[in-house]
Amino acid sequence: MLLFSVQLNAQVVRPSSFNRYAALGAYSKNFSDIFSATSNQAALASLKTGAFGVYGEKRFMLQELSNYTAIVAVPTSSGTFGLQVDYFGSTFFNATELGIIYARKITEVVEVGAKFNYHTVRIAGYGNVSAMNFDVGAIFHLTEKLYSGIHIYNPSGSKLGKIGTEKLESIYTCGLGYEASERLFISTEIIKHEDQPVGVIAGMQYNLHAKVFIRGGICTNNDNGYAGVGVNIGFGRVDLSTAYHPQIGFTPGISLLFNFKKLAEE
Repeated sequence: MLLFSVQLNAQVVRPSSFNRYAALGAYSKNFSDIFSATSNQAALASLKTGAFGVYGEKRFMLQELSNYTAIVAVPTSSGTFGLQVDYFGSTFFNATELGIIYARKITEVVEVGAKFNYHTVRIAGYGNVSAMNFDVGAIFHLTEKLYSGIHIYNPSGSKLGKIGTEKLESIYTCGLGYEASERLFISTEIIKHEDQPVGVIAGMQYNLHAKVFIRGGICTNNDNGYAGVGVNIGFGRVDLSTAYHPQIGFTPGISLLFNFKKLAEE
């Protein structure tokens, strides 16, 4: 038994299901919002007003796999500046990432963005380790209705701690979005996690009303389907979303979006 070893692979669970839900609006003009930055920071280059958003989910209905995101961004004449905080886990094991975002429109058809991150992993009784890394992304306005983009997380291959025995994964994404009409938007992404098979994330958004829309789609990496409904209200928007894994179950989530301009006018 001492001489026999078996290599096991675990499923990636840290990326939030909300990233797939929010990714639908990243590669568009009329369907984008502050949460689109969780998929591609370049989407903030077209942000019309300052905004603040928070999101929480209970992964597979387990408190130990809770995931929270908070993001704030303000557009200026020099570009859009933002701050994003992500928290995953519980008091016994958790991962936290603090990121500073900058996005800017280079031309009428090209937008770029970047996020500089401080990543920390803490295990109760064992202390914590940290690392610094960054994201970069770009969005291209191919036509009035067709958009594409690329995004890379951790291209430098940062490692945790001073010894650096554990490497943070690199993630490569290529996305395409099509505004079929004022009500219908279709999006797809090809995503490659380091040491994982290539996957496809596809989905759509349909505006039922000026104040109500529905979203839904699927991720082929783990046959994980997702869906949600958003309601626009006076101060911003409320979204209820869920993801479903055929073996592990549901992941419910809720997000709140606040637009600074609306709050100031009220």
